[in-house]
Amino acid sequence: MDALLHIVQTINEYLSNYVLIFLLIGTGLVFTIRTRFVQVRFFGEGMRRVFGGFSLNGGRHTSGMSSFQALATAIAAQVGTGNIVGACGAILVGGPGAIFWMWLIAFLGMSTNYAEAVLAQKTRTVDADGSVHGGPVYYIRSAFKGAGGKFLAGFFSVAIILALGFMGSMVQSNSIASTINTAFGIPTWAIGALIVLVAGFILIGGIQRIASVTEKLVPVMAVIYLVGGLVALIMNAHEILPAIGLIFECAFNPDASIGGVTFGIIAALSQGAKRGLFSNEAGMGSTPHAHAMANVKDPHDQGVTAMVGVFVDTFVVVTMTALVVISALYVGDGALTVDATGLAAGINKTNMAQYAFSEFFGTGFGNAFVAICLLFFAFSTILSWNLFARLNVEYLFGKKGVMPFFVIALAFIFLGSLLSNDLVWELADMFNQLMVLPNAIALIALSGTVAACVNGRKSKSLAEIHAEDEE
Repeated sequence: MDALLHIVQTINEYLSNYVLIFLLIGTGLVFTIRTRFVQVRFFGEGMRRVFGGFSLNGGRHTSGMSSFQALATAIAAQVGTGNIVGACGAILVGGPGAIFWMWLIAFLGMSTNYAEAVLAQKTRTVDADGSVHGGPVYYIRSAFKGAGGKFLAGFFSVAIILALGFMGSMVQSNSIASTINTAFGIPTWAIGALIVLVAGFILIGGIQRIASVTEKLVPVMAVIYLVGGLVALIMNAHEILPAIGLIFECAFNPDASIGGVTFGIIAALSQGAKRGLFSNEAGMGSTPHAHAMANVKDPHDQGVTAMVGVFVDTFVVVTMTALVVISALYVGDGALTVDATGLAAGINKTNMAQYAFSEFFGTGFGNAFVAICLLFFAFSTILSWNLFARLNVEYLFGKKGVMPFFVIALAFIFLGSLLSNDLVWELADMFNQLMVLPNAIALIALSGTVAACVNGRKSKSLAEIHAEDEE
């Protein structure tokens, strides 16, 4: 296990430090420039489309999902352990400055996610029975004809099945089991078995049942976490500005030191890129599967909706986690708790948020609050990731491959509650980063199609959006 962990860590180091940073930032810059800052010009329209007709009951659809159900399914994938455990891991290894780079990746990623949703809509197919098929494999094949496109699409499908269907779900169940065990002392195997039973019941109901669950679960879980975080920040209001200042200082100061630990710019940038990808998933190729299912008149409509998912994920949820953790553990009196001694005493990325919230709510309630929030975050992610992986299983093997995948995926969910956290995370990181390669290449190749979809448009008012919906 130690030898495997070392190998995977070495691969991840090269991918995140020398490939991923340039590819993610480069792809985001391409779409930001070619769409003339779509994430700024159409941000208001995206918010109006999401919240203008907000409902927790989108109903059943004979084909696909409603636009909000697709967004909720995408956000369910985005808002998971990456927003709590991932953000804490970025801070722990890269310092508070990693959060700034997560913000930058997310800002650029909003335009990338717009492109993914638009292309997923444009290249999706609908069978005679109403089944919708869409996602990166379809726009990869559209970008590259012949054997090359077929290879890249197959490579992506294998990577996403391993990344999300198997390794990624292990990360989610591992984090759930670990935090629940810390808060309530329940054995991890028992938690894993319960997750398998509940997830299995929902997943076997197919797309419609998943959409029905995520559209209700995602808004509720986000509000609960944000309210708790807001209460913690109010209790520690005098440390908010120093916490924000520390984020910017550590992002640009190569000699930034806290509690005897020095955080360099490269470490902050690397962790920000890696954890930013795992958190908002822009450019990774996961969320386009959900956006392809949306029943909208124009691909642009789902594109601007998709941008809201990245915004909520990083600028709202991750920022809340970061401010609570940094204000509690890195500034003021709490700064002394995160040094070499503090880390040796047991602070790690899995329990760091619990430790921070306990500073405000007490150990018992603080541990329980984070554990329950993480349970809903990670569980919803398991549902969405399983759906995305299953769609790629169908692409590779047809419907006959779905049931074997379903059984193996549930086994991995259970195993994730038992295995080493470091190895699980490193494996998930590796396959997540491998997914980016064919997806980003295809996105850039089709950037002209995306630019043609958005340039020349004007942001629509809420009245115009409602009029379109009535038509």
